Amino acid sequence: MPEDRVHHEHDVGYKYIFSHKETFLELLRGFVKKDWVDLIKSEDLILIDKSYVLEDFSEEESDIVYKVNLDGRDVIFYILLEFQSRVDYRMPMRLLFYIVEIWREILKNTSKKERRRKDFKLPSIIPMVLYNGKGRWTACRNFRDVLSGGELFGENIIDFRYILFDIYRYDENNLKAMANMVSTVFLLDKEISREDLIRRLRLTVYALKKITPEQFDILKTWLKGIMKPKLDEKSRVEVEKILEKSSQREVNSMVSNLGKTIENIVREGKTKGLEEGRKQGIKEGREKGRREGMKEGRREGRKEGRKEGRKDGLLQGLEKLLGIKFSDTSCIGRIKKIEDEDVLSSVFEDAVKSNSIGEFEEKLRRRKLN
Repeated sequence: MPEDRVHHEHDVGYKYIFSHKETFLELLRGFVKKDWVDLIKSEDLILIDKSYVLEDFSEEESDIVYKVNLDGRDVIFYILLEFQSRVDYRMPMRLLFYIVEIWREILKNTSKKERRRKDFKLPSIIPMVLYNGKGRWTACRNFRDVLSGGELFGENIIDFRYILFDIYRYDENNLKAMANMVSTVFLLDKEISREDLIRRLRLTVYALKKITPEQFDILKTWLKGIMKPKLDEKSRVEVEKILEKSSQREVNSMVSNLGKTIENIVREGKTKGLEEGRKQGIKEGREKGRREGMKEGRREGRKEGRKEGRKDGLLQGLEKLLGIKFSDTSCIGRIKKIEDEDVLSSVFEDAVKSNSIGEFEEKLRRRKLN
């Protein structure tokens, strides 16, 4: 998945979702096991309409900032939306830059008289990172761990620990059991096939019925965004019509219609891809057969042409199938090395029966095609 698309598709979508105060609070209550979470009320949260992301990182991330007053003390929640394809080991440093920038702006907008008061205090800033990469997050969580000699100086060096929301690491069953807006988004927002997307949508029907009407409208808009790259223009229009016309009372019907539409898209795509692949393969095989027939004899050339035509047809069909079903053809290079037509046919069957690209790649590994 191209990184620029990841940034646009996910950063913008998540900023839209978590700019809704009730949903942001849901995130804290569901995934942060700290006593202070219970002190926060949605009506006390103030969304700060400003980004502190530095220009150097503006193409890689976006952020959300909330302010809340807890027992007379101002606190700021800073959440960085991190959707790069690789873990950035500079994360603690980047968060420090943003924390300092927020404090600097607060000082700039505070009168000199106020700043000089003995009891003047800057607000606590709670840094958070929302990450949805496939790879496990391995960057340091504590700032002191990126400092040379940090272990020598203990409390004499600056330190903080950021909260991490690592979406791919949350268990599917736990997300289903939570049955709220955030768990539904986390359940659906993974790099999955169209079939798996519908399966997960069906798992979230109960949650879709119990979220607030405002959250339901937000979720429908977000769904359009994540489904857009998976569909052609005609299919996208059909899906958008279903989402736009559906009310929260019609959740079962909405999910059912989405399922039928996408299943039709997949089925038509498989048929079209296989047929185009076979035709192209046979055509190329015949041409190859004719060329070789001129050298080795017409009869041998026809025989070889038919054989190569079948093989190329399977390869063409398989590549089309992987692209349509999983939006991933990265393993086709290994498959092209297969010489045995029967083995190639079995691999094709594996692709048809697999529910995800991961399951298909595991079957390839078992065949030891590396």
